[in-house]
Amino acid sequence: MTTIAYSNGVIAYDSRSCSGSTIIDDDFEKRIEHEGVSFFITGAVCDAPKLIAAYFVGESPAGSQIECSALVVADGQLKLIGVDNDTGLWIENLQLNKPYCIGSGSHHAWTALDMGCSAYKAVELASRRDVGTGGRIRTYQVAKPE
Repeated sequence: MTTIAYSNGVIAYDSRSCSGSTIIDDDFEKRIEHEGVSFFITGAVCDAPKLIAAYFVGESPAGSQIECSALVVADGQLKLIGVDNDTGLWIENLQLNKPYCIGSGSHHAWTALDMGCSAYKAVELASRRDVGTGGRIRTYQVAKPE
């Protein structure tokens, strides 16, 4: 559970960690750096190592359930990755000039972005309505805004 928003070269993400409807931590770091690649994880963070390994191998392990997805920054490019039962590992290249949101509060963040808010403000507003979003909001500069 989380909200991750991208707009104008900036990724914003919250720091709430939950187990079901119970808040475990409001200062959890959801950005994982591995081999020069940044992964911004949403979903079951315990599955993050499996998702990251699948990204580098290029396929998900057979029979492996991976219940998370991520925005990925690699070599100045932005990607969305995840695993599903039908296609296994999937990677979608995103355009740096277009906004994007993922996570449990993404629908709230999308609305905020549509109204002209920054990625930071979008996550902040999502945290007011989505119980899985909260804590400290962090930002990461992907590219210089155009």
